[in-house]
Amino acid sequence: MVARALHLVRHGEVDNPAGVLYGRLPGFRLSARGERMAAATARAIADLPVTRIVASPLTRTQQSAQPIAEAFGLPVESDDRLIEAGNRLEGRRSAGLALVTSPRNWPLYTNPLRPSWGEPYREIVERMRAAMLDVLRTTESGDAVIVTHQLPIWMVHRSVNREPLPHDPRHRRCALSSVTTFERRDGRIVETAYADPAASVPAVDEGAA
Repeated sequence: MVARALHLVRHGEVDNPAGVLYGRLPGFRLSARGERMAAATARAIADLPVTRIVASPLTRTQQSAQPIAEAFGLPVESDDRLIEAGNRLEGRRSAGLALVTSPRNWPLYTNPLRPSWGEPYREIVERMRAAMLDVLRTTESGDAVIVTHQLPIWMVHRSVNREPLPHDPRHRRCALSSVTTFERRDGRIVETAYADPAASVPAVDEGAA
């Protein structure tokens, strides 16, 4: 037996009053709204047969996993492969078009298809798929929850749907605390559902890429 389904959960809103692109920087925790988002997602999946919870090691994902862990009485495992995408713009203000219009950032925009400013899209897909396949193989039954970040989830989405990995970040369908569900069918990972259980909690900080 293997896991029935993998539910990829994005973390909740982060406390980010300075409006920086926080990426993998330490110390960024959920806001009060983010905690409510995480709790809403835990309630939304409470009836699923969840037997395992794995999360990115960053604080915001560990915090987002806690309400789910408490709902099912399970520990939270960590996997470094689920971490946020590497980004050379970390620590810079991300409000509006500042990241694009600032001349100091222009040398990083030489190749948006890779992208030149951060971890290559293909590498994100490879590490995420490896982590997901490991969870599928080593979870004997039920569903597994994987708490991670927007761009890693979106890269998996585009990969399994055979869409080009380069994309417009404004068009990502991956809201805070959303749940994107995948299953393995006929030897392939396929996407089977998307839900936004925290949509009623208004967000101020939409988060890093």
